[in-house]
Amino acid sequence: MTTIHTDTRDDACPRLAPHFVFRWEDSQGAYILLYPEGLIKLNPSAGEILQRCDGQNTVAAIVANLQAAFPGSDAEIAEGTRAFIHTARTKGWLRC
Repeated sequence: MTTIHTDTRDDACPRLAPHFVFRWEDSQGAYILLYPEGLIKLNPSAGEILQRCDGQNTVAAIVANLQAAFPGSDAEIAEGTRAFIHTARTKGWLRC
C-alpha cells in the first residue's frame, strides 16, 4: 500500500466550493458536480465522500462514517478518503 501524504488535517471540515452544485443525476446514473463551465460525473466512492463534506463533519468523522458504512480495510478507506479530499481541494471543488 502506498501512503499519500496530504495537508488535509483530521479536524478540517471540508465543504463544497460556492460555485459547485453537488447532486444525483438520474440521466447519468451517478452523482455529479455542476459548475458554470460544465459538469463532472463522479464515481460512487467520490459521491459517498462528497455527500459527507458539508462543512460540519470533520475529515476524521467522514473517514469513521465511511469505515462503518462500507466493508474493506479501515486503513485503505482512510487513505482513499483523505487522498480524494486532498485532490478535490487541489481542483477547487472543496474548501476546508
